[in-house]
Amino acid sequence: MEQRNLIMAVVASITILLGWQFLYEQPRLDKELAAKKAIENQKKNSNPPIIQKQLTQQSSKEATVPTPNSQTDSPAVPGSGALLPTAPIVGVPIKPKGPSRSTILKRTQRVQINSKRLIGSIKLKGGHIDDLVFKNYHETIDTNSPKITLLSPTGTKNPYYAQFGWVASNSSIKLPTSETNWRTDQSTLSPNKPIRLYWENGQGLKFVRTISLDENYMFSITQSVENNSNKAITLYPYGLVSRTGTPDVLGFFILHEGLLGVFDGQLKEIDYDDLQEAKTISQRSKGGWIGITDKYWLTALIPNQKSDVQSNFRHNLQGKADKYQVDYLGEAKSVMPGHSISVNNLLFAGAKEVKVLDSYEEKLNISRFDLAIDFGWFYFLTKPIFYVLMWFANHIGNYGLAILLLTVLIKLFFFPLANKSYRAMSKLKQLQPKMTKLRDRHKDNRAKMNEAMMQLYKTEKVNPAAGCFPMLIQIPVFFALYKVLFVSIEMRHAPFYGWIHDLSAPDPTSIFSLFGLIPWTPPEFLLIGIWPILMGITMYLQQKLNPAPADPMQAKIFMFLPIIFTIMLARFPAGLVIYWAWNNILSIAQQWVIMRRMGVKVNP
Repeated sequence: MEQRNLIMAVVASITILLGWQFLYEQPRLDKELAAKKAIENQKKNSNPPIIQKQLTQQSSKEATVPTPNSQTDSPAVPGSGALLPTAPIVGVPIKPKGPSRSTILKRTQRVQINSKRLIGSIKLKGGHIDDLVFKNYHETIDTNSPKITLLSPTGTKNPYYAQFGWVASNSSIKLPTSETNWRTDQSTLSPNKPIRLYWENGQGLKFVRTISLDENYMFSITQSVENNSNKAITLYPYGLVSRTGTPDVLGFFILHEGLLGVFDGQLKEIDYDDLQEAKTISQRSKGGWIGITDKYWLTALIPNQKSDVQSNFRHNLQGKADKYQVDYLGEAKSVMPGHSISVNNLLFAGAKEVKVLDSYEEKLNISRFDLAIDFGWFYFLTKPIFYVLMWFANHIGNYGLAILLLTVLIKLFFFPLANKSYRAMSKLKQLQPKMTKLRDRHKDNRAKMNEAMMQLYKTEKVNPAAGCFPMLIQIPVFFALYKVLFVSIEMRHAPFYGWIHDLSAPDPTSIFSLFGLIPWTPPEFLLIGIWPILMGITMYLQQKLNPAPADPMQAKIFMFLPIIFTIMLARFPAGLVIYWAWNNILSIAQQWVIMRRMGVKVNP
């Protein structure tokens, strides 16, 4: 029984770590290598100047937004029997080469965006929100590195923008499109200073669009239509986000990057490659939201939460360029002559900060908006752990110290169960001489030896599996903390002390470069830093306090476990390795005290 439990524990541990390495870490390395090769091949096979010029000229024309003029494939409005037009599909081809982003931005009339968190602009032609840059987030830990760009205009390599408007069943009605030149008397959009855009279609309809921005990342777009004609009209409001090109994703099973939405309280996640096969995925719901997410950034459309909407995930190809679009179409709005209608839409374009998303969910009643952050299966643990970390960090000013305090809190929570387990392990260590004698006495009869062992455990009231409990109860917390470190933008570039400048990244040092003394960058699998080594040492010391397996093969396997864990955990986030090492130290102290009280020899 003891041998089986020990082998099962070893196999489970190695399986988890090997699975993590091959399912998560290896795909990331393969993608990075493929990306580097693609860049090199692109440089080698770049078009000659003349051909390149032709390609640029061919793709310089922006695609117009098609106005729906057919209802053949349109879904029906529930309860009405009427057919619903679809939101337009927009996008432009990727330009292999062309003017810089700043040059393209200068070519069109724009309203500037300026807040504490964002800078950018809105293009008056089409009314696209297509230029957003974060003020507070950089590409690397260096504050002089480029700021993160979220949205980019058409004409750049990978256009990414939001658009709002109206569609109608009657194709004779002129509606705003991507070619529409909006008028405004304002030059800057900022918090508490909204802008108004105007356009008249020449048929008696006046379109007004009011755009406001809060202190964080939420845009509010109110669309109004004044009917000065002599006919009643019916319009459907829409919102869309268009993204050109498939972005580089980490490819980790535990992290979703792609398209997503919440419909009737249920989260739906769609990977880029799945949408490439499906082409279109539609969903009808009341309220909810739909968007495109990266690891840390999100662009999401939020319709009126009380209205029925038709939402769509779409993919198409223009040449070799992948076009992804999320859109929704709202309920029909009828406007009589001499009257007006208006609808309000929300657009979130920003960083996935937990407190910000939670505040929007509460204040704006956005259904499950916090699910934009992939907290995973252990959501019930991950989010509380995040908030505890945030509370500690806000009071002591360092996320690394917050992790240490969180570890102490977790140890206190599991203290009674851990004490019971350590007492059982101490009893097993006391029984070690008797167990060795039984093995020697029945070494030729395994069945008799197992029977004698079970009788000894029963007589001494010892549970041989009790020593596995501390590891088992740590696994959900381990994965939950890993999620916090991996997906929370608050942990991005969060420093500790010494050489750890980013708790969400692996320890940058390596024993194979003598921790920086040798000017050499070892291969990825040899990057074993100081903190992983400290973790391995604490694991070895903790192992020596446990009862040693009498079987020589088991003893050898256990001897190598600290080495295996050190290698496997070396490329995990430094914050997680610090947690594991500190947790081992606390466990060693707790177990040492219990062993001393029970009169068990501490030294093996």
